[in-house]
Amino acid sequence: MTKQMMTQAALIAALATGVASAQQILINAAGATFPYPMYSKWFDQYHKKFPNLQFNYQSIGSGGGIKQVTEGTVDFGASDGPMNDIQIKDFRAKHGYGILHFPTVMGADVPVYNVAGVNTDLNFTADALAGIFLGKITKWNDPELTKANPGAKLPAADIIVVHRSDGSGTTYIWTDYLSKVNKEWESKVGRGTSVNWPVGLGGKGNEGVAGQVQQTPNSIGYVELIYAVQNKMKTGKVRNMAGVYLAASLAGVTAAAASSKEMPEDFRVSITNAPGKDAYPISSFTWLLIPEKIADPTKKKAIRDFLTWMLADGQNMTEALAYARLPMTVVAKEMKAIAKVQ
Repeated sequence: MTKQMMTQAALIAALATGVASAQQILINAAGATFPYPMYSKWFDQYHKKFPNLQFNYQSIGSGGGIKQVTEGTVDFGASDGPMNDIQIKDFRAKHGYGILHFPTVMGADVPVYNVAGVNTDLNFTADALAGIFLGKITKWNDPELTKANPGAKLPAADIIVVHRSDGSGTTYIWTDYLSKVNKEWESKVGRGTSVNWPVGLGGKGNEGVAGQVQQTPNSIGYVELIYAVQNKMKTGKVRNMAGVYLAASLAGVTAAAASSKEMPEDFRVSITNAPGKDAYPISSFTWLLIPEKIADPTKKKAIRDFLTWMLADGQNMTEALAYARLPMTVVAKEMKAIAKVQ
């Protein structure tokens, strides 16, 4: 081989290496709307850092995320309610390997309402919220509401309940809380990403519920905190286990997480109705659902690298979007768990 030919070969090899390094990688994911504002920010920032890597995340609700990752139509899913034992068993039966839960951030569900003439933050007891969503408390001036809000002029108007129409982790958090605080709710409705609602109108996504409440006089619904903040909605204070009425806040979510002294190995844990006077009672982790085995080595490395970045640099972006960062003990445990993605 002549010197010129060797130079040409080296040039071709270098060009090939450049093309390979610039190979476009598309990661498809779907699921929870609860953390969507956070994920959208993370995916955008990570794409700026690595322009050849693009995340396509569909905010379709936790139920959809669990369904799609189980069917194998996305690279990973996202859910605010951890997959239950049956769903995990079904995933393993279908694929021959397991699914991993990675907590990403913590957030809060908040009651939002649209009541004419009420410009203060209303107080809600657990019995009030359960009673309203069971259809047993039907008027805004019901004694359960007036006794908790002595200064508010609550009308004798019918309460219009708004809930999620799609499979939703926001719903899982809400119904997990109601199941813990009200025996009738637990026995008649229970917890889940989808439940048989006793009453109410359905809205798709956190966006749909927020919009429905804003457009419907005398309505009440539940959304993730950031959606209430972005839409400048009235949010209620919820009475916690210690008897304190608390507005949702990062400090309140962090206090709720502190109640979980030992994070289980699979990261599936509930922090709703946590003890402590500072704990906001409708708080939760939210999770990415990552298959244990990823056949495409390029995608596997990209996802593992993203998880590492999310648990480090990504946590510094959470509070600006009204999410609470993960406790350091949880981050350390997750960093080790990334090695399980093979």
